[in-house]
This record gives sequence, C-alpha cells and structure tokens, in this order.
Amino acid sequence: MARTIEVTDLILRDAQQSLLETSMALEDLIPVCEDLDNAGYWSLEVWGGASFDSCIRLLNEDPWERLRTYRKLLPKTKLQMLLRGQNLLAYRNFDDSIVEKFVEKAAQNGIDVFRVFDAFNDVRNLKASLQAVRRIGKHAQGSICYLPSPVHTVAAFVDIAQQIKEVGCDSICIRDVAGLLKPQVAYDLVKGIKQKCGKGTLVNVHTRSTTGVTMVSLMKAVEAGCDMVDTAISSLAFGRGHNPTESFVEMLEGTGYECRLDMERVLRVKHHIATVRPRYRGFLDGHMGVETEIFESQIPASMISSTEIQLKGQDTGHLLQDVLSEIRDVRRDAGYPALDPPADQIIGTQAVFNQLQGKYKVLTSEFADLMLGYYGTPLGEKNAEVLAMASARANKPPISCRAADLLQPEWERRRSEAAVLPGFGGTDEDVLTYAMFPKIAPQFFKTRMEGPKHIGNEPATVDSEQPDANRSGGASASPVTYVVSLNGKEHKVMVAPVKE
Repeated sequence: MARTIEVTDLILRDAQQSLLETSMALEDLIPVCEDLDNAGYWSLEVWGGASFDSCIRLLNEDPWERLRTYRKLLPKTKLQMLLRGQNLLAYRNFDDSIVEKFVEKAAQNGIDVFRVFDAFNDVRNLKASLQAVRRIGKHAQGSICYLPSPVHTVAAFVDIAQQIKEVGCDSICIRDVAGLLKPQVAYDLVKGIKQKCGKGTLVNVHTRSTTGVTMVSLMKAVEAGCDMVDTAISSLAFGRGHNPTESFVEMLEGTGYECRLDMERVLRVKHHIATVRPRYRGFLDGHMGVETEIFESQIPASMISSTEIQLKGQDTGHLLQDVLSEIRDVRRDAGYPALDPPADQIIGTQAVFNQLQGKYKVLTSEFADLMLGYYGTPLGEKNAEVLAMASARANKPPISCRAADLLQPEWERRRSEAAVLPGFGGTDEDVLTYAMFPKIAPQFFKTRMEGPKHIGNEPATVDSEQPDANRSGGASASPVTYVVSLNGKEHKVMVAPVKE
C-alpha cells in the first residue's frame, strides 16, 4: 500500500508574499476557497509573516477579519500561520503575556496550526509560543531555520530538533527560505530527526524553488520518511517562490508514495489564480529563473534584492558584491544566525554601513543588541572584538538568559494607549494589532471603515513599520529610519531605497 504524503498549500499566504508582495485582495481569493477546502490538503497557510503588516499598511483590511473570513469559507481544512516566536509578527521581542494573548486570539479567530520559528534557532524563543499553542489544544509545529554554516552540520540541526521536541510540539518543520536544502542533506536531515526524535515524530519540509534543485530535495525527504511538504499551486509558484503542487503530485506516481489531492479542484484553482495574477503586475517579482549562485553566497535571494534596492537608493549600487561579501562576514561575527526576520535586516543594514562608513565604525542599535544577546543566542561563537564594541557603544552588558525574561508586561499599557486612538474598536485583537505595529495601526484604525482597497494594477508603494526582506522585493520603497550608535551617541539615519 502506498504511503500518503500530506500537503500544505501556500497560495493564500507565503506564495503571495514571495512573488506578489502579499498584495492580493481577498475578493480575488474567495472564489477558490471551496475548491481548496475540498481538495484534500492537510492544511492551508493563510496568515502570518508579512501578511498581517500588508493588510493594515497596504490593503486597508483588518487581518483578523480576513482570518475569520477564511475560517468561514474553509470549514473542513486546518488553517495554518507562521509565527516568529517571541517576535510574533513584528521585529522585536514581546513579553510572554503578549505572546500568550496573541496565540489565544489567533486560535479563537481560526488558526489550527501554528508554525513557530526563531532566526537564531534559540529554542528558548520558541517555548512560550509552543506551550501556549499546546495549552489551547491546537497543533504546535516547531521550526528549524535551515541555513548552512561551518557550525550548522546535519547533526547540529538534528540536536536542535530534539530540543524543540522536548519543549513540546506536535510536529517539526525544516524551514529553508533560501532554497539551499540540497537533496542528500534533505534525506540525511529528515532521517536524523526521525531517528533522534522517534519515528512517530511528524516532519514537514518547507523549501523554495529558487535554486532549481529542491523538487529533488522534496523527493529525497519523502524517501527519508517526511510526512508533509509545502507547495504552491503552479500559477503562483517557481522563481523565488515555491515548488508547484501539481508537479509534486505527479512526481510521486509509481514511487510507492501518493497524495490524496483532488487534482480537478487543484487545476480549477490554478486557472483562477492565473486569471487574476496579472492584476498585480506592479508587485510581481521579476526573478523567475534559477539562481544557483546562492549556494556560494548562502544569502537568500530576497535579501539580495533588498540590499540592491537599498544601495541604489544611496547611489551606491556598484557596491552590491562588496556588501554581499560583507553580509557573510557580519553573519560570521554574529555567530551565524539564520538570515530570517529579524536577523536578516539587522545584519544586512550593518553590512551596508560597514561598506559605506568603515568596518564597524557605525553600529546600529539593533545590531548591538543582536551581538549582545537581546534577540537570542545563535549556535556559533561571536567575534569577541565586535562583541566588546557593541557593549561599549550600547553601554550595556551581553546577556546569556532568555531575552524575553528581561521584559516587563506591557499588555495594560498597550491597551491604554490604543484606547484613545480614533477608530479603535475596543477589542483585544485591536490591542494586539497596535502592540505589534504602533506606527501603522493608528492610521489603519482611522481608515478601516472605508473598507478594503483593491490595489491590483496600482503601483507598488509601501510604508512599512520595518523593512521586510521576506517580501519578494525585500525592501520598503519608502524611507526607513534606523537608530545607529556612534561615539556613544545615538543618531537617526534615514535609508531611502528607490523604485525602478
């Protein structure tokens, strides 16, 4: 009897984020929900990452209402979200009371599966989220952020998986956002996790199509015993996105493995998305080919794009290769965190300053905090000289404890601040929106009653709380202000990318 491989489809969230700046209007997606709900997916990813930010910043749409709408339209299928551990959906740590409240409200509004990750693979940053999910009886999926380095061997990643399992989770995801998971490593990693954590441990593999080799990686992962994979229906796949659902299904034929998907329904979804996708050409990522050079740089393609835009905004586009090399050096000095939010933007911006101002002549306050452990502890050893610089310029010591343990509860303060904002709805959901995005949320509350905007065929303009390299183009098209430390004083520096 063939073994069934479950599938999570990403077209309602991550596929859009990778290729279309998370810009699709809900009205263009509602028509496919019935087919998606009856196609036989293990889950559908609908929320998290930059989608929450894009709703209130770009679409004038309440992200909680979008989630509730999906819950009504997809009653048979588990709904999944991506959660940045202690950062939730933002770029800083939140205290445990905020984390627990967010998980509770996300579940009440429709989320069944919480995929939780941390760029540092610091399991302490996953604990509060995973345990909150388990307490409310939802599916807790702990994630390994896969990005190779001299210290990130297969054995090291397997050990991280074991630590995640011990914290408490229902499944483990190997999360490769750069497309760097080669076939043999995929096999060895899945096999190692199954052996270390127990054959009954559910393993999911998430990767990108960017480098052109990862469809084979998915097959090798299946052969090694993985239970679930992530794909995207082909009209929203390839390039810097994901491998196509239809191709994965066809690849399994005659192998002893199968999916339980209704391909007639899948193909109807494909044709609808292909019809509406041209409306978003202004947001379309143009990189649809194979980018194998990422294997050498080990920098995700989205981060390369954001760096290039940032440099062109300062008329220094010719420095791109130098900055990419510097990113590798800064990542090494910081102990090899994965280039996932928030570490990707912090390291990328520091690399730009290193090239423009001189090696660590200017330190952003975020990079100083990263070096000092206030975001988490990576697997690798940090550069002692840079660590001393960070401590001196930030005027505080490095820490070894869980960073969130130093935070004061902020729920009541955020509720009081939100309560006086025009348009505040008085709900816990609105308080959470404000707590995560205190600069964007007030304007959204004011305009929410105007209803969602359909931005198809409009130029892509954004004004983000923080730049998000996880978007297809990576960077904001509007100026972004960073706080940098120079000679013991903090200064605000505006980085202004250009739009082409």
